[in-house]
Amino acid sequence: MTFSEKLTGLRRKSGMSQEQLADRLGVTRQSVSKWEGGTAMPELVKLISLSELFGVSVDYLVKDWMEEPDNPCGGSGEISSKQADRLEKKVDELTNYVKGRVYRYDSKTRIFGLPLVSIRFGFVRNGKLSMDNTAKGIIAIGNCAIGVVAIGIVGVGLFTFGVLAMGMLSLGIVAGGLAAFGVAAIAAKIAVAVSAVAPTAVGEFASGSHVLLWGDGLTAPEVQTFLLEHHPDLWRPLLRLLTEIGAHIK
Repeated sequence: MTFSEKLTGLRRKSGMSQEQLADRLGVTRQSVSKWEGGTAMPELVKLISLSELFGVSVDYLVKDWMEEPDNPCGGSGEISSKQADRLEKKVDELTNYVKGRVYRYDSKTRIFGLPLVSIRFGFVRNGKLSMDNTAKGIIAIGNCAIGVVAIGIVGVGLFTFGVLAMGMLSLGIVAGGLAAFGVAAIAAKIAVAVSAVAPTAVGEFASGSHVLLWGDGLTAPEVQTFLLEHHPDLWRPLLRLLTEIGAHIK
């Protein structure tokens, strides 16, 4: 059976007229008539509403080869409070996605009241990035992220990666923190960037108490020697990272 035949049969079985079904769905009677006539198909939100209303799956409604309705609710035509809550949640999620195209996720595992993983990423209409929702968690990923480890266009945290990054250890086009590296970096201790400002700075344009300028180029041993001279206790993984970046600033 086609969708139009299934819809007509379900409506009649429930004892509803086209007008009554239209009222339930918040559409015009003409829309219902077009659906049953096979000249139009309802949008996804309305398909979900129909599936909840008649107690069948969306698959059954839209797949012609499925002849038997998987009807766990008995097709009474009435929506229970549990069904209504589920429907409202689905509609809200779809509405938010259509309006904002933002993916949201928070893990159930929490540490100190924060999700272990929080994700907020997506676009608003016309392909523009959405910054309305901020990812907040131990690990935060999003257009805007705040966390122990933050990854985003704008990131704030202990370990931060982003276009604009602020944290104890920051990597970004514009970076600030205890140790920062990127195109432009401002740091409390060490900055490695094209433009670097810090007590210990490595860059093409650098300002600080101890400066190593890029000049015609730097080798990894030169950068490592310079950093160890002023920070002999520097954490070795961080030393290797800063050394590698410093040798490839341009």
